[in-house]
Amino acid sequence: MVNIQVRNFYYLITGVLAILFAFTHAWNGQSSVLPTLNIETISVGTRTVFTYVWHIITAENLVFGIAFIFMSFQTERSKIRFAAWLIAAILIVRLMVILGVTALLDVSGLTNTLIDSIAIVIYVVLIILGTRMKKKQYDGQQPQ
Repeated sequence: MVNIQVRNFYYLITGVLAILFAFTHAWNGQSSVLPTLNIETISVGTRTVFTYVWHIITAENLVFGIAFIFMSFQTERSKIRFAAWLIAAILIVRLMVILGVTALLDVSGLTNTLIDSIAIVIYVVLIILGTRMKKKQYDGQQPQ
C-alpha cells in the first residue's frame, strides 16, 4: 500500500492557486486582452510577440502549480526549499516588472494592476510560509 500524505499544505494550496491562475490568465487573455490586438494599427509581429509572451506566463503558472503540488507530498523539505525560494523570486521579479512598466508607461494604470498584485503577494506569502514550516510540522507531528 502506498502511503501518500500531504506534508506541506501551504505548497498544496499554492499549487492549486497557481493552476487556477494559469486557467484564469489564459481565459482572460483569450476572451478580453488578446482580441483587442486584432486592430489594423498593430503589426502581425507585435501581436504575435504579445500573444506568446502572454501564454508564457500562463504556462509558467501551470508549471509552478504542478511543481508545488508535487512538492507538497515530498518528505525531504531541504531538497525542495531552494525550488520554492526560486519560484518566489521569479514571482517577485514578475510583480516588480508589472508595477515598474505600468508606472513608467501609465501611472494611472497602476490601479488596474491591483488584483494581479494582490494575487502575486498572496502567492509569495504562501510560498514563504511553506518554506518556514518546522520539521515537526512537516513530518506530520504537532509542534509542542
